[in-house]
Amino acid sequence: MYDVALLIERQLNELDADQIIALHEGLDDTVAYHLLLPVEGSNAILASSMSSLGGGQIVPVTEPEAIEDIQKEIASAGEAELDASAALLRARKVDVTAKLTEDDPIDALVELVKDTGSDEVIILTEPHIVKEFLQLDWTSRAQRKLDVPSVHLLEHVPFDAQR
Repeated sequence: MYDVALLIERQLNELDADQIIALHEGLDDTVAYHLLLPVEGSNAILASSMSSLGGGQIVPVTEPEAIEDIQKEIASAGEAELDASAALLRARKVDVTAKLTEDDPIDALVELVKDTGSDEVIILTEPHIVKEFLQLDWTSRAQRKLDVPSVHLLEHVPFDAQR
């Protein structure tokens, strides 16, 4: 079994799934993909939105139900994206596991690689020019922490356009 950890920033589309599968065509071994999709916790989103709205002042939310509702909404949206992404890969007749995380994406990826014994990592993101230049992007951070090959692909962009 050849295990591939796949950190995605958002839901995969048909092109993404085709390109991921194409990377492993011709392998003699069965390939299993382990999807990881980070979602922000409700506290982080509330702090971000409140500081934006309040001019830097964070207004505490006094109703715990409101925080729970926000967290359920975030988790539900993340699960839907993750399920749709896994379904695209499964439709191509490969083994897939899928997991949401509220943890730091790279810490969660390192844990996933360790837990699954992944042989390779693929990181699919939108372009993040400044973060990439400063090597603060997910791929640069992952390469510093992992001892397996890692590839960075741009989401929803054909291979030819990524050069």
